[in-house]
Amino acid sequence: MRRPALVALLAGGGAVFAFAPFGLFPLALPSLAVLAALLGRAARPADGFRLGFAWGFGAFGAGVSWLYVALERYGGMPAPLAALAIALFCAYLALYPALAGAAFVRLRGRGERGAASGRAGTLGPAALFGALWLLAEWLRGVLFTGFPWLAIGYSQTPPSPLAGFLPLIGVHGVGGLLAFAAALLAFADWRRPARAWRAAAVLGALLLAGGGLLGRGWTVPAGAPVDVALVQTHFEQSMKWDPERFADVLRVNLELVRDAFAGAAPPALVVLPETTLPTLAEHLPEGYLALLERFAGEAGGQLVLGVFRRNEAGQIFNAAMSLGGGESQYYAKQHLVPFGEYSPPLFGWFYRLASIPMSDQTRGAPEQPPMRLDGQRVALNICYEDLFGAELIRALPAATLMLNLSNLAWYGDSLAQPQHLQIARVRALETGRPMLRATNTGMTAVVQPDGRVSAVLPGFERGVLRMTVQGHAGLTPYARWGDRPALGLALLMALGGALRLVRHRSRPLAGRGGLPPAP
Repeated sequence: MRRPALVALLAGGGAVFAFAPFGLFPLALPSLAVLAALLGRAARPADGFRLGFAWGFGAFGAGVSWLYVALERYGGMPAPLAALAIALFCAYLALYPALAGAAFVRLRGRGERGAASGRAGTLGPAALFGALWLLAEWLRGVLFTGFPWLAIGYSQTPPSPLAGFLPLIGVHGVGGLLAFAAALLAFADWRRPARAWRAAAVLGALLLAGGGLLGRGWTVPAGAPVDVALVQTHFEQSMKWDPERFADVLRVNLELVRDAFAGAAPPALVVLPETTLPTLAEHLPEGYLALLERFAGEAGGQLVLGVFRRNEAGQIFNAAMSLGGGESQYYAKQHLVPFGEYSPPLFGWFYRLASIPMSDQTRGAPEQPPMRLDGQRVALNICYEDLFGAELIRALPAATLMLNLSNLAWYGDSLAQPQHLQIARVRALETGRPMLRATNTGMTAVVQPDGRVSAVLPGFERGVLRMTVQGHAGLTPYARWGDRPALGLALLMALGGALRLVRHRSRPLAGRGGLPPAP
């Protein structure tokens, strides 16, 4: 292959079609298989690094380019600098598949140049590739606060058979299984059925097992169903922070809450999105929150809304608060967005180029109790906090419902909205809980514990989504153990690859010609 890096770049770019809104989940398999095949022929770890980097740059360049909208259109950054910033960010994200590629070439278990399947077998190198991919994506999700967006496992929501494994091993475990399956496709000698039957059998067993797990109920209904109204406010990002439009924003929020609670059968819970009141709670007009609380109280319901809060020490929090039904309850966002909600060390120059309001925030406490709303215990998360499944399961088993408040107006009409809804589907499967989403511009939705989207509002329209939702109790295996089982297995596989390399190097030169068949 004359230009393997270009092939890897195109394969990575094609992976975006496996995710929402396209939903062509089988494409993730050939996308990774192309990369695995290229790595199987790479001669040096440096070649593996370049191939992994090219794949990653293609995937992230196509998949998260919507970040440009936030920097250029709403952040005020000059277009060339915004484009450069996004390119550098995609290059940083591409380092993780690059490291996986370099490590695979280093550890794949053969002594001479040639196909990775060689004398080292097929299952061993495939398992090593899957393990290294899992470790690299997990590392991307935790290092420097993490950015696990477009982890390949997110593409495998139902009806993908691999979605059946999400309640067991989570999104990173499913990503590792997908990479393992892709490497089997790449390394097996399909021209010789006598040699390829084992790989085919493993692939078939993997798909059958996942398909058999789809739809299994890991949790059970808890408490009485709750009638909820999720409000999609649809404020343009530029309008939301325009001082001249501030009064209009407050008025529309007031009218939406009043109308949501109106009628002969008002909902028990009304939810407004993240920062729907774009100011500190203390700066709201006198009596404004009391009026909202009155609407909820007269209907016998409760209201949850997003607003900024400041504590006695002067720290600002991206928060949610409840009104009605007694004393107010609060949640403060724990996992903040670098550059958007706080400045990492040494990056003050970034804020001299961009204009991002409320960008000096403080993290909320890591352990915050669920809100008690209409007999259910609701675990809140704000915006991209729902990317971090290992953090959300801290609220379990206490929480019976999951609630996400988001504002993706920063990214315009882009792939961000459907990709984020797909992430919510994965969280519902991992936790065995319904995930409710109230957003500014989309996608406001109710996701059931089996990952099914039972209702969703059209994006970029103002509206209210009414549904009756059933809370759930119990623990899925992932909620109980988190990423530990998948990470432990991946580390063992990577260690096995390293030990094989050590054994190979310790042999006399005359005996070297490749490693013995992998177990």
